[in-house]
Amino acid sequence: MHTWAGTSIIPPMINRDKILKAATRVYSLHGFRGATTRLIAIEAGVNEVTIFRIFGSKAALLDEVAQRMSSESAAAGGLPAVPVDPQHEVTAWAAAQLQNMWTRCSMIRKTMSEMEDRPDLGNCIAHGPTSSARGLREYVKALQKAGFADRDIDPLVPSAMLLGSLFADAMGRDFMPEIYPKQERAAELYTRSFLRSIGVAQARSSTLRTAGAKKRPATSRRKAS
Repeated sequence: MHTWAGTSIIPPMINRDKILKAATRVYSLHGFRGATTRLIAIEAGVNEVTIFRIFGSKAALLDEVAQRMSSESAAAGGLPAVPVDPQHEVTAWAAAQLQNMWTRCSMIRKTMSEMEDRPDLGNCIAHGPTSSARGLREYVKALQKAGFADRDIDPLVPSAMLLGSLFADAMGRDFMPEIYPKQERAAELYTRSFLRSIGVAQARSSTLRTAGAKKRPATSRRKAS
């Protein structure tokens, strides 16, 4: 047992973290009704009274679990303000998003299945995806400003398409694996389609063609001389 200030009492923050992790595991398996404070206390290795002393109620505890999940989702990866290598940058971001959702797919499914009974959960779990969507849209705008992407495209649509693909993969891969790309290449392939949809591949090809066109006259001049 941990000691705290020379005693055998477990520090409150350690207890809080243990209980939150235990509640996440129990909720993922049993949902709101089945995730009793007794089961959570057993999973956390604490007294049931401790849960009420720290969180006040089961509802408050599970709300904090949902908020923590959403915050961790929002922190999963990031995109640079100034794009340099779109394929590498978006692939890394998409891989982080997928890993976060694959890890929490049971919790996400359970939360979504109970939103009709507990609509307040919607605000808790929306923070992460909303933050990710906002960051991706800003990145598309940065690509457009830098000349990588087609300026006429609304960033909202391709961003929604990519996030939707990532979410569908994370939620459905374990029971419909045949309809998704191989897991080790999923982020790369989703990214490639996303970038093509906003004109990044075409812009790069156009740049290469322009560069090649500038070089050809010099070659002709050398032959003429």
